[in-house]
Amino acid sequence: MQGRYRYTILGLLFLATTINYIDRQIIGLLKPSLERQFHWSEKDYANLVFWFQVMYAIGYLLAGRFVDKVGAKIGYGISVLMWSIAAMAHALMRSTLGFTIARGALGFWEGGNFPSAVKSIAEWFPVKERSIASGIMISGTTVGPILAPGIVFWLAQSFNWQTSFLITGGIGLLWLVAWQILYDRPEKSTRVTTNELNYIQGDHADDVAGEREISWLSLLTKKATWGFLGATLLTDPVWWFYLFWLPSYLSSNGMDGREIAFALTVVYAITAVLSIVGGWLSSHFINVGWPVNSSRKITMLICVFLALPVIFIRLSSHVWISIIIVAIAAAAQTIWKGVLLTTVTDQFPKKVVSSVTGIGGLGGAVGGMLAAHGVGVLLSNYKEAGQLASGYNVIFVLCGSAYVVALILFHTLSPKLNRVNI
Repeated sequence: MQGRYRYTILGLLFLATTINYIDRQIIGLLKPSLERQFHWSEKDYANLVFWFQVMYAIGYLLAGRFVDKVGAKIGYGISVLMWSIAAMAHALMRSTLGFTIARGALGFWEGGNFPSAVKSIAEWFPVKERSIASGIMISGTTVGPILAPGIVFWLAQSFNWQTSFLITGGIGLLWLVAWQILYDRPEKSTRVTTNELNYIQGDHADDVAGEREISWLSLLTKKATWGFLGATLLTDPVWWFYLFWLPSYLSSNGMDGREIAFALTVVYAITAVLSIVGGWLSSHFINVGWPVNSSRKITMLICVFLALPVIFIRLSSHVWISIIIVAIAAAAQTIWKGVLLTTVTDQFPKKVVSSVTGIGGLGGAVGGMLAAHGVGVLLSNYKEAGQLASGYNVIFVLCGSAYVVALILFHTLSPKLNRVNI
């Protein structure tokens, strides 16, 4: 009977992603009290968000390369160590500039999360289980926002805002101890049985990429890299929009703070559950005999159909109908993201999966920055015209349409998900 140690590793990946999203949520949750204490303007806060995203984009790209060089154990460990220190450093800041520096450092080191997690999944899971593994890992992006308000507000009210940063940042250091003790490549781990190792490696495609250094330029000559980059650039901004603007959208529909908090909890809870189900679906298709290409693409097509109803939010008769539509669309994004990350492991040797993930992550982060600016300008113009609801309707149409374009582009550049010759 095969062992199950790979699920211990998956649990660590899920926890790291959850911690990642708790740490990035704190400043938004504490914004009202911090802006009063430090006299922030909306422009000051916008700059904090902007520099986080800039440094996150850079960190995402560089982390992919770094993790491929040193391995997931060292790469992930350094990322979590440094982002935890950066998160805790917020407690020491006494100026807007200080918060900007701490925020940029947090963004830079948090960029290492997904390249490291994808590398780990490629090492520890057979092809037929990688999609559900990615889905469980990515569900941390929704569990984090669910847990963050309760933890952060309780710490801030019981102690002070500095304690919120110190304690939540310290959680990452505890995770780091567990990671260093429990993680190694499966062929080196003493906790893996022979049967489990054979199972993990049993359906791996040829992962030989030679000993030579693989440059970014070389990866950029591959259509599959551009397919992943383009699909990420088009769809990652949708998640950023839901993350940063959904509270404002609900407020514009007459909800107060408590109602918004409950609505967001519902959205993230639905997203967390469906992201795991969606990851299971692609793996299930493989288990029943479907080719990898079909299993991934059909799951992505299902995501398109789940995301499209946001186009019709303007026709909904009640705000809670809109909330459920958005929740399902947000779940579609997490499923899509999980499958999209899995296609990197399907097409590229393990030696370069983090580098390719980093390239795509850079595209997604840049797309997020450009989209954030565009959303701000669009909503400001519509608000000045007294038609804010129409502005949101335009954005929801773009959110739903992005997946159609992304799937067409991805399929055109990776029609069969063939292994890339490097």
